[in-house]
Amino acid sequence: MTEILYQDHADLRTLSATVTAASEAGVVLDRTIFYARAGGQPGDTGVLRWEGGEMAVAETIKGEAGAVLHVPSAGATLPPAGATVVAELNWDRRHAHMRMHSALHLLCAVLPGAAVTGGQIGADKSRLDFDLATPPPKEEIEAGLNGLIAAAHPIAHSWVDESVLDTNPELVRTLSVQPPRGNGRLRLVRIGAGETPVDLQPCGGTHVANTGEIGAVRVLKIENKGKQNRRIAIALADGGAS
Repeated sequence: MTEILYQDHADLRTLSATVTAASEAGVVLDRTIFYARAGGQPGDTGVLRWEGGEMAVAETIKGEAGAVLHVPSAGATLPPAGATVVAELNWDRRHAHMRMHSALHLLCAVLPGAAVTGGQIGADKSRLDFDLATPPPKEEIEAGLNGLIAAAHPIAHSWVDESVLDTNPELVRTLSVQPPRGNGRLRLVRIGAGETPVDLQPCGGTHVANTGEIGAVRVLKIENKGKQNRRIAIALADGGAS
């Protein structure tokens, strides 16, 4: 099992770790800051460096028994088992994903009551699909998003007993995917201070610490994907990852 640090320390960019296994399928470390692809958020990329070598990480995915696989780029040299490596994120890409992920939570806040039917996070463009017959105009959604961003609401997370979903099922905004259960605890991401948050959802992804860190966003388009399905695509105004 890999100790996952990104959920509690999303701002870490480098980490020293030990290789527990290595194959073409992926390198397993005893701990990692690389996000493993899940929930519409892409897996992180970056590099592993050790004495005498380095390996580019082309993708990060979930393996068996709680392992995280750092997938090597084609032809890359693998680190030996037991080696100490320095894992370094492609930070510009990861930070863009963090900004986008937080912006999508705000998009849920702008459309209260609309269930999410799908989504995808990207460094340059992201989208959510909503069970929504008639969405507000694109300009209204964009103004609402940027107003929440400019308000600089704090973003934090907490770990709670998973039974909270039995007493508060409305916390889950997604229709197609339910939060994983069975571990006994659940990670809640909260945007906003005070008794009434801007947004509160179960989420295992990475986020910025304050909505102001997102920066201005643009609503690119609203697409009709079915009788009750509307796809809303957004982008970071500054282009995201460099």
